[in-house]
Amino acid sequence: MRIAVVGSGYVGLVSGACLADFGHTVVCVDNDNEKIEALLQARVPIFEPGLDELVATNIREGRLHFTTDLAGAVSNAEVVFIAVGTPSRHGDGHADLTYVYAAAREIAGAIKDFTVIVDKSTVPVGTGDEVERVIRKANPVARFSVASNPEFLREGAAIADFKHPDRIVVGVEDDMAKEVLTNVYRPLNLNRVPIMFTRRRTAELVKYASNAFLAMKITFINELADLCESLDADIQDVALGLGLDNRIGPKFLHAGPGYGGSCFPKDTIALARTAQDAATPLRLVESTIAINDQRRRSMARRVIAACDGVVRDKTIGVLGLTFKPNTDDIRESPALSIIQALKDRGAKVRAYDPKGREAAAELLSSDDVYFASDPYDAAADADALVIVTEWDVFRALDLRRLREVMKSPVLVDLRNVYGYTQIEQAGFSYHCIGRPRQASSVATSQAAE
Repeated sequence: MRIAVVGSGYVGLVSGACLADFGHTVVCVDNDNEKIEALLQARVPIFEPGLDELVATNIREGRLHFTTDLAGAVSNAEVVFIAVGTPSRHGDGHADLTYVYAAAREIAGAIKDFTVIVDKSTVPVGTGDEVERVIRKANPVARFSVASNPEFLREGAAIADFKHPDRIVVGVEDDMAKEVLTNVYRPLNLNRVPIMFTRRRTAELVKYASNAFLAMKITFINELADLCESLDADIQDVALGLGLDNRIGPKFLHAGPGYGGSCFPKDTIALARTAQDAATPLRLVESTIAINDQRRRSMARRVIAACDGVVRDKTIGVLGLTFKPNTDDIRESPALSIIQALKDRGAKVRAYDPKGREAAAELLSSDDVYFASDPYDAAADADALVIVTEWDVFRALDLRRLREVMKSPVLVDLRNVYGYTQIEQAGFSYHCIGRPRQASSVATSQAAE
């Protein structure tokens, strides 16, 4: 099929490249000339494992194209995906739909034959209705349908998620749109991927409900971790016991410094605002947002406590700036809040991240933070070292080397990457999340047996 994707950011680029790899002819559109010039040369502006190779292959095979000419791309397309940004609106937290509606107006002027316009962006319930009105007003004679097809892509695993999804959710209001989108996703039939067709508004809500539920799951295990510390229990065993229940499942049950990224923070806020406007407030979601915001600052307090309550004029090494591993995305990263809180208390920060340095440098000046070349550079002369993001490269650090370069052997592990026995035998004072020393030692000895 002939497909246009309006917006060549994370969602648009991954979706366009994967659709092209299915065999469709795809044109990705963006109004950023520099980005398009780079993509035409197969230079991908974001880090996502495997994406650069996927883009290069499909450009070479003639299935994937890039342009700033929206009208040209849309006029030849059978399906147009809208994949522009929907950031939180300043002032009230609602999703800012400015870019969505602007794209809809441009698309309206370029439609020639029957076209299915699909909201791929994360949008509040009712957005598809408004997109339809915008297009109808701009082009009363246009033949089109508007559908909702929310994305469920995890940064760091987006290609696998697109090609081997748990499900595909499609919201349509007519059989023609259903038939067209069935053909778009027909290549996934071999994998027997469930395609759920529903109404447009329902599909829009599924996306927000999914992210809000996962955010609540993360927040729940984080609160339980704090309780474990008070009751001398082990959060990792609690999470295992929970996750073995098929009704709950093991994913998103890893205690840590709170959720971040491009989706969970803005989507939970947008859903909460939508519910408030509908006079049906979602108290669980509202509490999740408040608890997660508080947790970031509380993580900084843990670091300060590990430094005997004082970090003024002390050097703190920070490992990890991105909100999760295998991405260069630092949006709403807990690391940024922790660093700022430490600096507010007078600390000097040395930070390292395998992919997030460039983005972080735009927010944190070199006067505020020293950006290290590797984990050991970040730990040099440090009074404490903090693991904030669980990159693989941090999972097997040379503890002896760390001990030698640090001023004080204090390790604050906010992702529970290590265990008490291993770290304390290396001469460190170890501080983690929700795990008592005794329980960890028992688990370690049992594993050894």
